[in-house]
Amino acid sequence: MSTAWTSRYAQRTKHVKSSAIRELLKITQRPEVISFAGGLPASEVFPTDRFREACSKVLEREPNRALQYGASEG
Repeated sequence: MSTAWTSRYAQRTKHVKSSAIRELLKITQRPEVISFAGGLPASEVFPTDRFREACSKVLEREPNRALQYGASEG
C-alpha cells in the first residue's frame, strides 16, 4: 500500500529549509574533518560503561516512570 504523503502536509511545508546547524553537523560527520566546535566531544571518551550502569539502575528501580513523558522544567 502506498501513501501520497505530499498531499497530507500543509502547503507551507514545501518551503521549509534545513537548519544551518543541521547542515554544519553533517559536515562534522565526515572522517576527514576535525571539528574544534564546542559541544562535540570525542565520542571515544564517552563513559559508556557508567552510562549503561546508570540506565540499568533506573530501569530496574522505576522503569515506567523513567520512560514516561513528563513536564519539562526551564
